[in-house]
Amino acid sequence: MAMNFEQARVNMVENQVRPWEVLDARVLDVLGTVRREDFVAVEHRKLAFADLCLPLGHGEVMMKPVIEGRVLQALELSPTDQVLEIGTGSGFLTACMAKLSAHVTSLDIHADFITTATERLAHAGITNAKLEVGEAVAAWQPAGLFDAVVVSGAVYQIPQRFLSWLKPGGRLLAVRGESPVQQVVLLTHEGNGRYREESLFETDLPYLKHAEPPRRFVF
Repeated sequence: MAMNFEQARVNMVENQVRPWEVLDARVLDVLGTVRREDFVAVEHRKLAFADLCLPLGHGEVMMKPVIEGRVLQALELSPTDQVLEIGTGSGFLTACMAKLSAHVTSLDIHADFITTATERLAHAGITNAKLEVGEAVAAWQPAGLFDAVVVSGAVYQIPQRFLSWLKPGGRLLAVRGESPVQQVVLLTHEGNGRYREESLFETDLPYLKHAEPPRRFVF
């Protein structure tokens, strides 16, 4: 029997995302219109709306829908915002943020992720996203500053250079800490090198390359 993707999308929004305190109408609308099944591998299409992380390759995963919803809501993106995404992954979160903002620059260390996500975004009609291959923790440098920075892989500690890419008033959302209990945190740039931090919820995601916890030697 063929799967009813439209009904599955409604069920995802109403039975998973909304009960997890995602009540922002714009966020719910974008999750209900962007075709999530088109951003997963063919063999995972029937799991596109399940409450679980999906493997992407290279040890990376696609976030659960509920986490994507909470992330989008916490960012409070406006139609004028310039967004940086560190970790393109499937491209689904990229597409959602592009629908909610003026422009998204998305970076991933894996060239095959960028190739696939570029095709998926084009198929979805997304024209306000620019995808780049790069290593964010130590090498890549943007040309300007951003209203929002989203770190979609985990970091043991937030690199200071990520914070330096924020405009005054800008927000950085990251998954920080040590697996299996990591914190999703939102830092707001208040000016003069000051950042207000808010802890949102717990999760567990793979680390960005070069952002893993330090190795502990056991004697």
